[in-house]
Amino acid sequence: MPDTPSTHTNHSQHRRRKRQRQTFGSVINGWWERLFSAVFGGTWDEQPRMYESGRSGRDYLLNTVGSVAWGALFPLLTVVATQLSGAERAGHFTMAFTTATLLLYVGNYGVKTFQVSDLEETESFSSYRAHRFITCFIMLALGFAYCAIRRYDREMWLISAGAYGFRAIDALADTYEARLQQQDKLYLAGVSQAVRSVLGVTFFSLLLLITKSLVVASIGMAVAALASFVLLTAPLTRLETPRPRPAATIEIKELFVECFPSFLALFLFALIENTPKYAMEGVLPYESQVYFSAIFFPAQAMLMMVGFVYRPQLVRLATIWTDPHKRLRFDLIVGAVLAVCGAVTLAGLAFARWVAVPLGTLLYGTSFEPFRNAQYLMIIAGGLSAAIDFLYQIITVLRQQALATRIYLVATVLVIAMSVILVRLYGFDGAVWSYLGVMAALFGALGGQYIFIRMRAQ
Repeated sequence: MPDTPSTHTNHSQHRRRKRQRQTFGSVINGWWERLFSAVFGGTWDEQPRMYESGRSGRDYLLNTVGSVAWGALFPLLTVVATQLSGAERAGHFTMAFTTATLLLYVGNYGVKTFQVSDLEETESFSSYRAHRFITCFIMLALGFAYCAIRRYDREMWLISAGAYGFRAIDALADTYEARLQQQDKLYLAGVSQAVRSVLGVTFFSLLLLITKSLVVASIGMAVAALASFVLLTAPLTRLETPRPRPAATIEIKELFVECFPSFLALFLFALIENTPKYAMEGVLPYESQVYFSAIFFPAQAMLMMVGFVYRPQLVRLATIWTDPHKRLRFDLIVGAVLAVCGAVTLAGLAFARWVAVPLGTLLYGTSFEPFRNAQYLMIIAGGLSAAIDFLYQIITVLRQQALATRIYLVATVLVIAMSVILVRLYGFDGAVWSYLGVMAALFGALGGQYIFIRMRAQ
């Protein structure tokens, strides 16, 4: 019986799927052969570089995939922990992971942008790597000191250890991924970030499903991150970038000094965002951490969405600012992005009204109707947070970030005082109001700072 056109189509589709499977399999097999040859043959420096640089389309796509996977990590872990362990026990994990994420800023130390933009390699990658090992050690030491101060029990210690370990690998991998980006291979950094995030969620979910133990799941998540670093991130960077010169003590010291202002600003902003959660710990049940995080995630997603709009344009904005005749154009762009923040906030409120509350009920297995008003307030705070992040980047472009850091210091004191008082007076709602209040104050202060800088630059 002769083939019909539909038969030819089916055969063609089958062959195409087979080629795709073979291509994917060949990539995996080729990677293992290359890795084993380099390790056991001692031929690291003889291995040819196989992946091209300057692939802007691929850079954008795979970096976005990696960023989305990384951003979705905490929400997915929280949902899985809640569904499989219940809200109260999941709250313990959420608190541990919140602290781990805050400590991540210590591990990263605000170095990535400095490293990526060091195109002439004033500081050796070996120095960046040595610096990152030191900051990761400090990060872990601070984490375990916090556990001791909080007098956590054995289970909370081990859950925290898993979360801290995962984020420490995250911080360590970040400097390797920055090296790939520096060498114009950002898409490889995106692959590394995506693999680590997916493996973390997968191992955590499977181990929690099988063992019902948050301790085992948390430690397994850290082990998965370590495996992805050892088997993919580190060797990929070694194989695909030039061999760096040895580390120098003076360069490591310079990194601590040069990047301190950036680290302080980023850490303070993260502390401001998370202070309401710490104010709730010990005052409200741990399940409150799950509910707060659940209504916080959409706000964080808004910040990421706005970031996708303006972050690729920061270099262009810096170029525009250097021309005094284009300052009005610069102001219009700033106004346009702030308008985008407003539009995203309105869209977020619509999302909260029609989707977020019922979706939260479905995902977490408990009614989120009592948190509807809190969700609206958190969306508004998220829009302000996105605008704050943008204004800080603009002030950095204008090389006035030291002024912004002072504002963050004042805001930190303000949010600690507000959170402690309002949580004790109004409980969960007090935590939400304190977060909204400090975001509004920060937005006003940074907006005023930008206007002051512009008037002085006339």
